[in-house]
Amino acid sequence: MSHASNSPGRAHYHLRVAEGDNTEREFEIGKDGLGGIVVGMDGSPASFHAAAWAAGLARRERARLVLVYVEAVGGVAYWSPMGVAVASEAAESLVEELKKEVVSHLKWVDIDWDFVHHRGDPAVGLEQVAEQYRADLIVVGRSRRRGGLLGTVPATLVVEAVRPVVVVP
Repeated sequence: MSHASNSPGRAHYHLRVAEGDNTEREFEIGKDGLGGIVVGMDGSPASFHAAAWAAGLARRERARLVLVYVEAVGGVAYWSPMGVAVASEAAESLVEELKKEVVSHLKWVDIDWDFVHHRGDPAVGLEQVAEQYRADLIVVGRSRRRGGLLGTVPATLVVEAVRPVVVVP
């Protein structure tokens, strides 16, 4: 027995009834439009271009926009308790600045959105948040740093992500 929601721009779930009385929800990615879009934000101009592009798409699709700052915790600063405190404080400060900029940009756009601060590997973190929000798409800006043409996070996502990835220049 299968049932699908037909509301446009929302996540779609199917009910699957196995043998017996157990009913299980199974998420289906991107079948009838987008329900959610995750955007990687790091404060770079490319990440704001990605957010602007994704906000327009979210508005047209009536999808939820989830802006994500992933604090990479693998650096040298995290090797000592003092370093962790300083790095965490710097990350919190950056998160607050990003939130202010996002609010100033999105206050004119009629969409549902969230801002998430996640800790860990950036590519893995974006995929984890996308899974948590049942997002249909991950959007990132093209990196200007090492890692070839795309950058390490976009390149990793393009190869390893479960859902579609858009890289915005």
